[in-house]
Amino acid sequence: MNAKILFLLGVVTLVAADRRPRPSYSAPRDFSEESYESSEAQYNFNWAVDHDPSSNEFGHQETRDGDDTQGSYYVQLPDGRRQTVTFYVDGDSGYLADVKYDGEARYSDESSSFESFEYAPRRPVYG
Repeated sequence: MNAKILFLLGVVTLVAADRRPRPSYSAPRDFSEESYESSEAQYNFNWAVDHDPSSNEFGHQETRDGDDTQGSYYVQLPDGRRQTVTFYVDGDSGYLADVKYDGEARYSDESSSFESFEYAPRRPVYG
C-alpha cells in the first residue's frame, strides 16, 4: 500500500513539475534601428576650500565641451608650498598635465628628522 502511495505522489510531482512555465528565448533585438539622441558632454565647475585654522587650501576647476577638457587643481603641501596642476585632455590624445610649485619649502625645527626615527615592529600577542 505504501509503495502505491509513493508511486502516485511521484507521478503527481512529475506532472506538476512539467507544468512550470519555461522561459522563452527569442532572437536579440536590433537596436541599430532605434535612434537615441545624445548631446556632447558639456559642463563647467569650480570649488575651493580655504581653512584658516589649519592653513589648508585646495581647490579644483574644470571645463568640458565635447571631447575637450581643461582645468586645474591645487593643494597646500605640508612643507608650505602650493602645488598646482594644470591639465588638458583633447579626445584620444590623453591627459596632459603641467605641475608647478609656488613658495619655498619650510620645515619645522621641532620635528625630528627622518634619519633619527627608529622603527620597531610590534611584537605579536598570542592568546
